[in-house]
Amino acid sequence: MTRAAGTPPGTVRVASVGGVPVLVSASCLVVVALLAVAFAPRAEDVVPGLGTWAYATGALVGVLVYVAALVHECAHAAVARRYGHRVSSVALSVTGGRTSVEGEARTPGEEFTTAVVGPLASLALGLAALGGRLVVDDGVLALALEALVVANLVLGLLDLVPAPPLDGGRMVKALAWRIVGSPRRGALAAAWGGRVTAVLLLLAPALRQPLLGTPPGLSDFLVCGALALLLWTVATQEIAVNRMRLRLGDVVLADLARPALTVPPDLPLAEALRRAAEIDAGGIVTVDATGRPLGLVPDAGVESTPAERRPWVATAALAEPLDDGLCLAVDVSGDALLSAVQRRPAAAYLLLDAGGGLRGVLALRDLDRLVRPGASGRAGAR
Repeated sequence: MTRAAGTPPGTVRVASVGGVPVLVSASCLVVVALLAVAFAPRAEDVVPGLGTWAYATGALVGVLVYVAALVHECAHAAVARRYGHRVSSVALSVTGGRTSVEGEARTPGEEFTTAVVGPLASLALGLAALGGRLVVDDGVLALALEALVVANLVLGLLDLVPAPPLDGGRMVKALAWRIVGSPRRGALAAAWGGRVTAVLLLLAPALRQPLLGTPPGLSDFLVCGALALLLWTVATQEIAVNRMRLRLGDVVLADLARPALTVPPDLPLAEALRRAAEIDAGGIVTVDATGRPLGLVPDAGVESTPAERRPWVATAALAEPLDDGLCLAVDVSGDALLSAVQRRPAAAYLLLDAGGGLRGVLALRDLDRLVRPGASGRAGAR
């Protein structure tokens, strides 16, 4: 599941399920067209004389495949909302479906339940379609039911593969989280499981001869290799992100705070820089007559101002107006800190204490130096 903001480019809102917008990408048309071409001959065999309607039948099969994906994602959305999360959208694209949920699971049980309900919904729908096929005579309806059986059973079973970003990977994360007590270490375990799965997938074609008695073809190696590369890449990204989150777990921003020089907005920049150098300040903050912070002067703005102009430029002209994103509580850490930095990227942030008082300036490069691989500093697990 992901966090989404607004309607992504190339998508259109086609419906709303329980108040959750359903977005469809233009790439879905490509998949529906391919399925229409693929299923048209089969439809013609089942019902001779369909002619061009055979392609319409194939397109209908393509639409039903996406309906199955929508059911899968709506199951995720329903459980996420039951746990109190806001669901931004359900999006369908060439790669299938994606449910955008705000916030993360608070317990291993919530993580596991939200993950497993999608594959279970697909498997249940596939079995229901199979039951329908057993009592329906051959025809267009039978063909559509066969497609639903294959689509849902394949989707449900593949999604249980223990590798991120599949739901099986989230289930492994939940189980590991329960054992080790840390969602980040649980995510790391799932990522390593993804790497193991990628290696096994890469070796799978070599097992075709001893298991099935037929030699593997070039397409077997290409498909398995591409899927293995995808799983390995996603797992590697998950490992990097969660290692960084572990390092952020015990970061103490007060230890990283640089002294801040407060100046009136109309003070010339040259004088502000002189005062900052005297106290070795890590940042310049403009304040009003009551001492309330108004803006933060970025290093990039200072560097882009020629030295000969600095005596004639007011500090406020370069100061970036403070908003909620540029002000961080000095006691924030872990995922909350990472989310704050991701929501409002900046080179520096203002650190405030519980009462709103100025505690200093946080330079993003100091935080990056602390959390990047190989760096020393305080770190721990949530």
